[in-house]
Amino acid sequence: MKPHSAEKEAAIQAGIARDPDNPEWTAEDFARARPAAEIAPDLVAAWRRSRGPQKKPTKELVSLRIEREVLERLRASGPGWQTRANDMLRAAVLGS
Repeated sequence: MKPHSAEKEAAIQAGIARDPDNPEWTAEDFARARPAAEIAPDLVAAWRRSRGPQKKPTKELVSLRIEREVLERLRASGPGWQTRANDMLRAAVLGS
């Protein structure tokens, strides 16, 4: 990894100094650190169960440019907005 410039490093250190609730970790902090699965196993297990691989992939990840207003309206509809957008496209393109 390429080292930061002196100016960039100074900006990083200034940001650390402005946030006393989130100090930079020391070697001792790293030595005391434990894996999340050791500290909160139930939480980690729930996160891992949240979604597995698709058994039969039926969708494809794409990049699509749409107007900001349209995207904002979709997102404002709450969780599941991507599925609803897919349903709208399906109805418009396939008529079903």
